[in-house]
Amino acid sequence: MNDHIQPDGSDAYEGAHEHDHGALGDAEFAEFMELAAEEGFDLEDVEGAIEAAGHGPLPVLAVVGRPNVGKSTLVNRIIGRREAVVEDKPGVTRDRVTYEAEWAGRRFKVVDTGGWEQDVLGIDASVAAQAEYAIEAADAVVFVVDAKVGATDTDEAVVRLLRKAGKPVVLCANKVDGPSGEADAAYLWSLGLGEPHPVSALHGRGTGDMLDQVLEALPEAPAQTFGTAVGGPRRIALIGRPNVGKSSLLNKVAGEERVVVNELAGTTRDPVDEMIELGGKTWKFVDTAGIRKRVHLQQGADYYASLRTAAAVEKAEVAVVLIDAAESISVQDQRIVTMAVEAGRAIVLAYNKWDTLDEERRYYLEREIETELGQVVWAPRVNVSARTGRHMEKLVPAIETALEGWETRVPTGRLNAFLGELVAAHPHPVRGGKQPRILFGTQAGTKPPRFVLFASGFIEAGYRRFIERRLREEFGFEGTPIHISVRVREKRGKKK
Repeated sequence: MNDHIQPDGSDAYEGAHEHDHGALGDAEFAEFMELAAEEGFDLEDVEGAIEAAGHGPLPVLAVVGRPNVGKSTLVNRIIGRREAVVEDKPGVTRDRVTYEAEWAGRRFKVVDTGGWEQDVLGIDASVAAQAEYAIEAADAVVFVVDAKVGATDTDEAVVRLLRKAGKPVVLCANKVDGPSGEADAAYLWSLGLGEPHPVSALHGRGTGDMLDQVLEALPEAPAQTFGTAVGGPRRIALIGRPNVGKSSLLNKVAGEERVVVNELAGTTRDPVDEMIELGGKTWKFVDTAGIRKRVHLQQGADYYASLRTAAAVEKAEVAVVLIDAAESISVQDQRIVTMAVEAGRAIVLAYNKWDTLDEERRYYLEREIETELGQVVWAPRVNVSARTGRHMEKLVPAIETALEGWETRVPTGRLNAFLGELVAAHPHPVRGGKQPRILFGTQAGTKPPRFVLFASGFIEAGYRRFIERRLREEFGFEGTPIHISVRVREKRGKKK
C-alpha cells in the first residue's frame, strides 16, 4: 500500500485511521482525501460529510407524557422548526411521528407521541398504550410533565411503564416560564426518575441544558437491532393500513394460526414477533396490524397505527408493505410507503387479495401503481393472496433481492469512473452562465446506500434524480432507497 504524501511531507490525511470513515477503508479514505485536497475542498468539511452520510442508524429519542403537557411544542423546539402540529386541545393528530434532530453536533431521531385517543378504557390506558409503542423503539425517553399541574395519576402510570422498560429517562418539567416556576418543578423529584429539568418548550428556556442531558442518555452509536448475530434471523416488518391482511399473511407464511384474524379492522393490538421458517431460512416477522378502530375515534386510531408502524419499521431491516389490490391505492398506502422510505429500510411491495381481481381491476391497478407509487418503482413487487397462499413462494426471493440491494456498496474508484463518464455524456444544465460539475464522490454507507457527491456548484434536484436513476441502472440497488447528499466547493482558488 502506497502512502499518499502531501507537499509538506505529511500523510494525505493525518490520523485518517482514527476517524469514522463510514464504509471507506483506511487506504480508500486517504486516497479520497488526497483527491479532495487537489480539488480545493476543505478537508474537515469533506470528513464531516462522509461521517454524516456514513452514520448508520441514528439513536431514537421518544417524547412521552399525558395530553396537553406540551410534547409537540417540545419536539418542535428540539428539531428547530415547526413541524409537529400544535393546537391548544389534546388529541391533535398528524401523519408523521418521527423527525431528525441535531444538538451539539450529534444527530438523533425524535419520536413524537403527541396524539392520543380517549376510548372506553379511559385516558390512562390510552396514554399508557401510546407510551408503550414509543418506548419500544427508543434508546432513551424524555418524559414531559406539566410542572404547573404537578404529577397526576396518569403520570404515575407512565412512570411504572418507564421503570419496566428499563430505558434511560430524562424528566422534563415543562411550562416553567420563570424562576418562580422552578419550585413547582422541584416537587417532581417525587416521581423517582431523578432530577426534573425545568423547561419552557414554548419560549426555549432550559431546553439546552435538558438536551445536554439527553445526549448523555442516548448511546453514541446505537446498537443495531438487526444483523448483530452472524447468521441471525433477518427482521421483516409487515406494514400496511388496517384490514389489509397483515395477520392473515403472517398466519399463511407461518403455516398455522399464530395471530387473531378478524374482519374488524385493527384486531391486532400489540406487535407480535414471530420466528418463521420460509424458503429454507428462519426470519423474524413483526406483525404491525392497525389498532382497533371505532368510527368516532378514527383519527386517534390512525395515529396509533402510525406510531406502532414507525416503531416496527425502526426495528426492521425490510418493510413488506401490504396493499389491498382490490381497492384503489389510498393516501394512507402512500404515507406508509413514504414512512418506510424515510426510515431507510429495504422495501418489498406485496399486492394482497390478487385472486379476487378481474381483468378490468388489474388494468386500473397497473395505472394506479404508475401514478401513485412512481417514487418506488425500484421496489420488488409480488402479487399474493394471504387467504389462499397464492405466490407466497415469491415473497422470500423478493425479500432477499431487497436486502442485497440494501447492503450493496460500490468501491470509490468504480463510482468515480462511472460519474466521470456520466458527467461527460450528460452535463448539468447551464444556470446563470455557469455549469456546475460533479467532481467526484464516494459511497459513505450502506443499509441503505448513502452517497456523498462533491461539486463545483449547486446541483439541481432534477439532476440528482437523474444520477440516482443511472446509479440504479448501473449497479442495481433493487429494493432499497438511495440517499444522495451533495457538498459544494467553497468559492476559492483551486489548491495546487
